[in-house]
Amino acid sequence: MLPTAIILLGPPGSGKGTQAARLSAELSIPAISTGEILRHEAASGSVLGRLVQSVLTSGRLVNDEIMNQLVAKRLRASDCQNGFILDGYPRTISQAKQLDHLLQKLAFPDPVIFDFQISFEEVLSRLTRRLECPVCHQTFALSSEAGSRRCDRDGAELVRRADDQAAVVAERLRLYAKNAAELNRYYKGRNYYSIAAARSVAAISQELVGIISSFRQQATALPSRPPMPARLRVAF
Repeated sequence: MLPTAIILLGPPGSGKGTQAARLSAELSIPAISTGEILRHEAASGSVLGRLVQSVLTSGRLVNDEIMNQLVAKRLRASDCQNGFILDGYPRTISQAKQLDHLLQKLAFPDPVIFDFQISFEEVLSRLTRRLECPVCHQTFALSSEAGSRRCDRDGAELVRRADDQAAVVAERLRLYAKNAAELNRYYKGRNYYSIAAARSVAAISQELVGIISSFRQQATALPSRPPMPARLRVAF
């Protein structure tokens, strides 16, 4: 089976993480959240980690050079050979171009892009009600202030992430909107699918799996291309 690179685009809180986990289980490929990569680095206490922590707390984006290095390192891991799901990357045109270059080097076909469409009002409501387990990092959406505040896996008390504070969320949404239009134009015309994200988790999951299954069938049916003549090969 051909390796499959899947990119999930959309504002924070649009449900990308939930769908990434479901796709990972369905397709047996890793879901890679750049947010988790950054939080792991921030918790390490390194010089880079302290820089990342200050950026996350402010709501700003980590610069492209750092993100590109972290993502490239992760995608070269052995568990990504059959494919992977990227949640939260790329966020800029520069990152998208760097990712295209990296996928070409790793011999991956053109990625499948799912663009989650949802109103910022709904996102703000979701994120300001979201809590996280500090042990297993599972997220929970509280329906009321009186809801349970302990993880149903390990019993740890749930906390609000620093980047889910209302003011930080608003800044993250502003930065997302600034880059989203250009990023969408960059990917449209390729394997790009717009996904209505204000639906049930099950409905969205069913749509994504159906698209991926169709894509893999079409890719498998295509005749293999002959090797490029030596004089035309490009070294990377």
